[in-house]
Amino acid sequence: MVHKHKIIVAVTGASGSIYAKVLFDKLMQCMPQIDQIGVVMSDNAKSVWKHELGNESYLNYDQFTFYDKNNFYAPFASGSAKYNTMIICPCSMGTLSRIASGISNDLTTRAADVILKERRKLILMIRDTPYSLIHINAMQLVTQAGGIICPASPSFYSKPSTFEELASTVVDRALDLAGLDITSFRWSE
Repeated sequence: MVHKHKIIVAVTGASGSIYAKVLFDKLMQCMPQIDQIGVVMSDNAKSVWKHELGNESYLNYDQFTFYDKNNFYAPFASGSAKYNTMIICPCSMGTLSRIASGISNDLTTRAADVILKERRKLILMIRDTPYSLIHINAMQLVTQAGGIICPASPSFYSKPSTFEELASTVVDRALDLAGLDITSFRWSE
């Protein structure tokens, strides 16, 4: 039997909606490897998406199941649902800090807490600059708890020519970290 992924994607109100859109698009391409995708978006995430991308195209991803940010009855609010990966893209510093402090005051932070306690894969695509010592300490705590900090810092060696290609350099790394089999630029290949 082929193991299929059960993935949670959380989108926070940090700038960088292009990363979330590219992630959604790439996850669509990976659907044969995926059993379920649950999505939770903050109100700020929806607002920033509309501001930065000029649309509400997140509504077009009907293969994903969207959950209200306060729905603690979502399956991934419990470890028994066996979601194996959570990607927070983009991840605001406020969300990072709440996760690092163990504050589960919404579905995103509760799901992250569940993923960490179950020793599953939590990938935070942080999108802020510069970092304060508070941010660095929060990153350290999340890393020590088993999370992966994957900054939304694009690479250029693939010579990206569009914003989507640039965002893909980060999204592809996150999907690699999630264990999905993707086609991507590989150094020296």
